[in-house]
Amino acid sequence: MAEILDKGWEVQRRIEERTKRLGKGKYGRILKMARRPTSDEYSKVVLITSLGIAAIGFVGFLIYWAMRYGPDWFRALFS
Repeated sequence: MAEILDKGWEVQRRIEERTKRLGKGKYGRILKMARRPTSDEYSKVVLITSLGIAAIGFVGFLIYWAMRYGPDWFRALFS
């Protein structure tokens, strides 16, 4: 039973050491500067992301349409 408690204390000590070093590494300055976005910033990010996803979907649909119906259209046009 003492071995289990010693292992538990050792795991706890390692976790505490990692959290102490969290703000001191190469990413510490970035983490200190990070903040929660305002609702206006969040809504703009959501809008821009959704427009990008829709644009990629539209391009994919155009490629599908051209591959599906394009050869028949060109055959009918030049025959």
